[in-house]
Amino acid sequence: MSVMEKQLTEVLEQLDEQYSGLFKWLAHQYDPLSGGFYYARSSKESARFKPDIESTAQAINILIRNDALSFLPEEIKRKLIQFFQRKQVKETGYFLDNDPKMEKDEVMVQRALGYSVNALKRLGSEPLYPLPLKAKAAPAFTKSVEAYIEKWKSIDLSNSWRGCDLLATSCIYLQEMNEAERIPFVKAATDYLASIQDQQTGLWGDGSLYVRISGTFKLHTFYSKFYIPLPNRDKVYKSILTCLRTEKAIDMCYIRNPIDLLVYLDLDLTDEELVEIIQITTKNMSRLKRIDGGFSREIDHSPKAPNVAQVKEGEYYPHMPEPVFLGEGLVEGDMNASTQATLIRMQCYRLAKKKVLPLQETREFFKYVEAIL
Repeated sequence: MSVMEKQLTEVLEQLDEQYSGLFKWLAHQYDPLSGGFYYARSSKESARFKPDIESTAQAINILIRNDALSFLPEEIKRKLIQFFQRKQVKETGYFLDNDPKMEKDEVMVQRALGYSVNALKRLGSEPLYPLPLKAKAAPAFTKSVEAYIEKWKSIDLSNSWRGCDLLATSCIYLQEMNEAERIPFVKAATDYLASIQDQQTGLWGDGSLYVRISGTFKLHTFYSKFYIPLPNRDKVYKSILTCLRTEKAIDMCYIRNPIDLLVYLDLDLTDEELVEIIQITTKNMSRLKRIDGGFSREIDHSPKAPNVAQVKEGEYYPHMPEPVFLGEGLVEGDMNASTQATLIRMQCYRLAKKKVLPLQETREFFKYVEAIL
């Protein structure tokens, strides 16, 4: 084993140490009554909150990333399917939680649609009713290419992360279209994005370096979904390296988004850069690890309302939705951060070209769940 290979093995082992207690924490977020998962421990302990769509889908993703979904007892799987199917509104095809403020958050509604459809598919099921496009409930901007691009042009990118999230989540409607319908929409969107990309950095929009990288991460989902090469990859990579080396990661998304982008970029990294990237990532994650076994989305606490957590204190973005509260905002693990943490691990192993094995504690999840049933 070479010196660099040994270093790489060591940094991956240090990364894996961060996940101690995660599956015990995850099991205790499960609610056998509804079949869903809570956002945080404070959510479960308070009568104010219920299991929600995003947290439940994110819990499923944690299990998928550790090859555990197929081992779910049929009773739990059945309840999960029913949880999502009960959330679908028959008349519109959307999936909504009980909080009426959720329906007013465009990003949250579109994300819940994607989360629910994908979760049901993973569980071997499907929605009960037609999705919004077929239900004639999709927004007016989906009716023509011109309207779609006008919608995109109207989106404020002063906070790249929030603005690009609005751009990217609207693609859920393109996925519902057949290929012939979709092609002109995708071409127009690709041309528009090319016209506004920063040619120096490869990034989009404004904000801090982490905010712009997070916006670019949101847009890469559009490019990857429709098999389009992201332009200026080398410049994006240089921006990521600069950011990791010079900026403070105060949000789990700031740790996950660069790593996800690096895997997508699929560039040849030097051994030294690879080790450095994983070391920085592990150090940043360690600041968000909590004694309950989970990870917090932010350094100081878990956000009460993750739907508005993209815009930090002292920052401004126009027309932000009302906060949709999921927890008490304590120093505790939350599902939003914890699902990202498992994705970070998977992507670090992929960057290192190593086989991604399930975390050793994965099988303990079922023992913990049985204890609370």
